[in-house]
Amino acid sequence: MIKKNGKKDIKKVVLAYSGGLDTSVIVSWLIENYGCEVICYTADVGQDEELSGLPEKAKASGASKIYIEDLKEEFASEYLYKLVASGAIYERNYLLGTSIARPIIAERMVKIAQIEGADAIAHGCTGKGNDQVRFELTVMALDPSLKVIAPWREWDITSREDALEYAAAHDIPVSSSLKSIYSRDRNLWHISHEGGILEDTWTEPAKDMFQLTVSPEDAPDEPEIIEIEFEQGKAKKLNGVAHSPVEMIRVLNKLGGKHGVGRVDMVENRLVGMKSRGVYETPGGTILVAAHKDLESICLDRDTLHYKHLLAERYAELVYNGKWFTPLRKSMDAFITESQQYVTGAVQLKLYKGSVVTIGRKSPFSLYNEEYATFGEDDVYDQSDAEGFINLFGLPLKVAAIRDMKMGLPIDLTTTIEERVELSKVPMKKEL
Repeated sequence: MIKKNGKKDIKKVVLAYSGGLDTSVIVSWLIENYGCEVICYTADVGQDEELSGLPEKAKASGASKIYIEDLKEEFASEYLYKLVASGAIYERNYLLGTSIARPIIAERMVKIAQIEGADAIAHGCTGKGNDQVRFELTVMALDPSLKVIAPWREWDITSREDALEYAAAHDIPVSSSLKSIYSRDRNLWHISHEGGILEDTWTEPAKDMFQLTVSPEDAPDEPEIIEIEFEQGKAKKLNGVAHSPVEMIRVLNKLGGKHGVGRVDMVENRLVGMKSRGVYETPGGTILVAAHKDLESICLDRDTLHYKHLLAERYAELVYNGKWFTPLRKSMDAFITESQQYVTGAVQLKLYKGSVVTIGRKSPFSLYNEEYATFGEDDVYDQSDAEGFINLFGLPLKVAAIRDMKMGLPIDLTTTIEERVELSKVPMKKEL
């Protein structure tokens, strides 16, 4: 059935709702263009926004119902702590604060849609960003029968002024306050800043743009030493005090922010093909990732640690690209969980003017043994064994060099391929 407005037959939609101008307008736009019932969904993932007035605002915009859920504990324990254990960092800088929040929100929206018998899910992501992919891949993975409506890819609204005109024409209650020149996303893990003056990659971010961290030059002149204790890769105590994952991240956010820790200014490659500049503040996450990395350095054997480094890059791509609910990510988690069995111990870190420096690490499962590493005499490592090891380890190099000498080729890595081909035409010398 196609309705008179040309839209597919959609009776009920679950909308990702923030209460801002865009999503308030979307509620009315969906009703007008799809003739459907709209149920709003708001997830509390630590964005520190006032959520108490949202039910009235959603219903005033035309929604029939709103769900507001506190997902902070699940977000911290099942997403953020897994991210720390994986070591994933996108393009060596981005700690994936926005990316990692999307799958938990979209997963809950799918469940609400199933409970309510909805036909579709709607979101306010633009057609230029990564978030549209993250939301929609989650829907595809969990319930492909649900349709996805992305108004920014359909409607004629192109600016804030257009949206305000639409709101006024449809009696939609929205805030008249001026919008920030930046596009921001905040949750328990981080805050991101995009747009405005940041679109010029040569322009330094304004000092007053930052929300979670002080400027490093304004941070305390005295360093602060902290100690984080881990059990099987999960942070449990800070300076001897036990904390839940949410509490741990919040306390570390304050500590890191006070010392200007966790700022990243980068130009990243978006999944949709363009480059974009983003400035991120992830103070607590930066501390946790640094501490976990150093604890792994003494708890994991070389092969496992090096393989984890390779896996971390791929894991970061999966998270960034919205592929959280995939067999590969689940399989990676199985490996990561196994790798964390002995990642138990403590790490001491020094926070000072934007830097996090590990000054100590210890573990009851440490593979570091001072007796083995010492330059002095010991009963474990016989230094004379190294000669045979080096001979076998370097055997391929030796064989290649013998070959070249037989052919009269110079053992010179600067020789070009063409030069070596010409030299190889010279009659071979006698056997060595």
